[in-house]
Amino acid sequence: MKKKVLLVTLITFLISCTNQTEKKANVSKEIIDNLQNKIDNDTLTNDRVSNNYKKYFKLIKNNNYSLKNKSYLLKAQRFYLEQSDWENLKDINNYFLENSIKSKDTTTIALCFFYSGERCYNNDILDSAFYFYSKAERLLNNNLNSKILPSIYLNKSTIQLNINDFLGAEYYAAKALKSFRLVNDYLGQYDSYTNLGIASFGKQNYIKAIEYHRKALDVSIKNELNKEFFLNEISRNNIGNCYQNNEDYNKAIIEFEIALQNKKTPEFKPSLYATLLDNVAYSRFKTSNNPNCLNLFFKSLQIRDSLKLTSRVILSKLHLSEYYLSNMDTLAAQKQANEALLLAKKTKIPQDLLTSLKQLSLVEHINSAKYSKEYIKISDSIQLEERKSKDKFARIAFETDEIILEKDKLAEQNRSLLYFFVGTLFVGLLLFVIRTQRAKNRELVLKQQQQKANEDIYNLMISQQATIEESREKEKKRIAQELHDGVLGRLFGARLNLDSLNRFTDEEAIANRFNYLNELKNIEQDIREISHDLNREKYVLINNFVAIVNNLVEEQKNAFSPVVTCTIDEKIKWDQIANTMKINLYRMLQESLQNCNKYANASKIDILFELKEDWIYFSVADNGIGFDVKSKKKGIGLQNMISRTTECNGQLDVSSQKGSGTTIQIKLPLFEQKADH
Repeated sequence: MKKKVLLVTLITFLISCTNQTEKKANVSKEIIDNLQNKIDNDTLTNDRVSNNYKKYFKLIKNNNYSLKNKSYLLKAQRFYLEQSDWENLKDINNYFLENSIKSKDTTTIALCFFYSGERCYNNDILDSAFYFYSKAERLLNNNLNSKILPSIYLNKSTIQLNINDFLGAEYYAAKALKSFRLVNDYLGQYDSYTNLGIASFGKQNYIKAIEYHRKALDVSIKNELNKEFFLNEISRNNIGNCYQNNEDYNKAIIEFEIALQNKKTPEFKPSLYATLLDNVAYSRFKTSNNPNCLNLFFKSLQIRDSLKLTSRVILSKLHLSEYYLSNMDTLAAQKQANEALLLAKKTKIPQDLLTSLKQLSLVEHINSAKYSKEYIKISDSIQLEERKSKDKFARIAFETDEIILEKDKLAEQNRSLLYFFVGTLFVGLLLFVIRTQRAKNRELVLKQQQQKANEDIYNLMISQQATIEESREKEKKRIAQELHDGVLGRLFGARLNLDSLNRFTDEEAIANRFNYLNELKNIEQDIREISHDLNREKYVLINNFVAIVNNLVEEQKNAFSPVVTCTIDEKIKWDQIANTMKINLYRMLQESLQNCNKYANASKIDILFELKEDWIYFSVADNGIGFDVKSKKKGIGLQNMISRTTECNGQLDVSSQKGSGTTIQIKLPLFEQKADH
């Protein structure tokens, strides 16, 4: 009794837990659906959307990831990237990546690596960014339909520009350009051309750099790209820089002055405006056409200082130092150069230090050796760091390739195993089919042997039946002869004797005589009719083929449900038809009835043997489900029927439609057949 109570308590507890779990799952699903609807609401502020995404992500983590959550997790990634919310992007991206790896979703894995790269790229963790971009790139494997692959190429190009790997930057910028062209992304094409121009500039191939920057400018003008980004002015500045470094200052001035014509630049892009002022002043100074150069230098310096663009301030001071030196104002030149060096030491940017030391070595001849030595030391240090950076990024690319190569090897091994198992399965299946086919062939041979034995038995039965019929005919004839020649003769004699009693004339004798005479006449007539009937039965009886057919029809009626009607034309003289034809007709009737029973699902079957001119027409028709004659493969039964019809020099036709029953019609020539008994 205690055990029963304990069992009932346990079952109740389990049911309660299950109900609570189901209820919790339903509540979670309802909350998730509600949050999805809120996220889809365009009227929400970014803060509210962010909070909804946080709640959504927390619920997904607690209720297990499924592919249904994929689209909203993708939306969350894009949202956090656009909002530069790196912490939330990192959390959701790591979770999404982990589950994508479990589900082997390669495209989503690549997308997660891309977002990891974007997070590192925007936080100046360039080596990690390059690593994640490389992993995403390898997974996408030049997929032309990928929307993120062009951005990966472009960002990798920009990273390599940062470490002065101009060849690598040029390679990836060219790949980015090709990809952006495929999707008609003109802003992407502009950025790709710009990176190609910067890479060529870094290799001091200024003519090629100008060509690329011109193409970027053409893309911007032709497609009216984001004017608020001042892309045209940036490209003009880049082209001017190329001319300036190629010492073609007049052309540089033209580009800078065209860029300065945009009146919105000072207000909306002051850093660019200051750069253009400094560049046009420097180019004018270099051409000795320097009206107002000093004012332009100071105006640029003032803007840069107000914006706290330290590196740009250093450049302005170095330009001023160079300007003062050319005007023999050594003290002012030294002052500007020293201020530039102090700022460079604060920023600790190697390039700023190098340019400041180089200028000081020119303006301070006393300390020239000291500055030159320091310049060489920093230059060597920069080159070493650049070499280390290039080696580091090359190692990242190599390690990524190694990982992919290892993955490819594993995939190849898996494919080999799969091929082996498939091959083994195929061989096993082939052996099974061969064995099955052999068994079917043996079965077919046995059936053919059995069929031959049945035909032999049938022929023996026909022959025996013919012998019996012959004996029966002889016996009938003998009996008829006996009746006709024996009994009828005696009766005829008796009638004559009675006829002779006509001499007696008494009424009683006359009455008896006439009674006997009438009775004898009746007997005589009966015997004559019996004799005639016995003789005529030979012609009325339609051999024993009809009996065999009728027996088969009776068996069909008793064993199966369809209503069977059999009509045999009495004009057919079966005793004059060869046994071979009768055997074939009987077998084809058997096969037709068997097919009706197996496949037709009929309720009515009509059998007909008919004589028309010199042809026997045999048909079996049913009202069953029918079949498509053209598409249906011919089985052994139908092939045997065709063979039997051909053996008798006949014609066979099968007509059927789905839902309209089936009719088999056979036409056999009568005049070519001769009885073989």
